[in-house]
Amino acid sequence: MVDVAERPAGAAGRPAAPPAPAGGPAATPAAPTVAPTLPGRLLGLGGRALHRSVALLALAAVWETAPRAGLVDRVFLPPLSEVLTAWWALLRTGQLADHVGASLTRSLTGLALAVAAAIPLGLLIGWYRPLADLLSPLLEVFRNTAALALLPVFVLILGLGETSKIALVVYACSWPILLNTIAGVKGVDPLLVRSARSMGLNHLRLFQKVILPAAVPTIFTGVRLAGAYSILVLVAAEMVGAKAGLGYLINYAQYNFAIPDMYAGIITISAIGLVVNQLLVAGERRFSTWRVDVTA
Repeated sequence: MVDVAERPAGAAGRPAAPPAPAGGPAATPAAPTVAPTLPGRLLGLGGRALHRSVALLALAAVWETAPRAGLVDRVFLPPLSEVLTAWWALLRTGQLADHVGASLTRSLTGLALAVAAAIPLGLLIGWYRPLADLLSPLLEVFRNTAALALLPVFVLILGLGETSKIALVVYACSWPILLNTIAGVKGVDPLLVRSARSMGLNHLRLFQKVILPAAVPTIFTGVRLAGAYSILVLVAAEMVGAKAGLGYLINYAQYNFAIPDMYAGIITISAIGLVVNQLLVAGERRFSTWRVDVTA
């Protein structure tokens, strides 16, 4: 028996290495994990951004080369560089800012009103069955009526001013929010509900702690769809009786055969839609931090 005091001083402070398998090489200690440096992190972020931009860069390259190569008539589809030049000219003169401001004011006002009205109503319909049975036939009638089909009705009742355009946006945005909110409440796992009830939660606490958090992702899906609808429907509404807005810009450029200006307005609409969608995605992540990303 070897006394502890007889052990070498260097071995006393080190944990024993795991025994090597029979006939195999001696086990080596695992290398320590090294944190990535700042250049490495920046390189990784740049690689991910490039990977996500490949499709857009390919589209831009095709748009630039196809008219110059004569594959399409450049009168009706000018090269991307000419469109960007027209976009910059509209920006410098202040016209683009005026049109964007008018469209965003109408779109965001209508979207905010739709969120404020449709989410509480959807929560009530999804949670309270008698109310759902009462309103379901009415919802089925209006959900299948296109918003643009009702544009003449809104114009006749509310006039050509701002009220009719905002009301049309509210109508178009309410349905995806309302239907997704109802689906989110009804799609909560019944096991979660039964478990919460077995723990003694009353109806209010059950709704606050279980139903609403579980429905948040579906609700935000409806809000993101509504954000896209708010811009698309508004552009069509601005082509009728508007004096400013991106829809008015596109329509005016088409009538005056200013094709680069028309495409500049279309690109601006796409960029605004992308920014709005990313903001809503960030909001969804903020309000549903409990979710686990299972994508590869």
